[in-house]
Amino acid sequence: MYAQAMAQCVQAVRTLETYLDKAERFANTKQFDVGVLLTTRLAPDMAGLLYQIQSACDYLKGGAAWLSGQEPPRHEDNEQTLAEARARIRKTLAFAESVTADHYANAASRIVKVSWVPGKLRGETYLLQIVIPNIYFHVSMAYAILRANGVDLTKRDFIGPVDSFDV
Repeated sequence: MYAQAMAQCVQAVRTLETYLDKAERFANTKQFDVGVLLTTRLAPDMAGLLYQIQSACDYLKGGAAWLSGQEPPRHEDNEQTLAEARARIRKTLAFAESVTADHYANAASRIVKVSWVPGKLRGETYLLQIVIPNIYFHVSMAYAILRANGVDLTKRDFIGPVDSFDV
């Protein structure tokens, strides 16, 4: 279950690159600096697009690491450009994809401590109540920020590629 769930989380974070590609094309077409979109937010008390990307990446690398018995890699949260946001996504994906299914063998019994949650969590609780909802929240917020600003994203962009086959 853990390897499949984390693979789905990898796919969700991977869609952020599609969003950035479309944001860049949109900005070029409208002739404005795409960097404007990186600080855009949906509400005054909400974090901007870069934070949404950083957070989705953090929950992915945290989930992959803690559930496989590793320490997550540290990222400085200092991205300011589109290229740096893409690099953050790519290094996060590279780490998460380096964790193989057998590394998740004891994920359910692992104990995880999250700084903002009182007490400790079992691996299953951490995956189902922290990792998955937070990744989808931040990916959804990135999608919503860009859509609200006119970037042509669709539901298919959110879902990403589907592994299909011909019968």
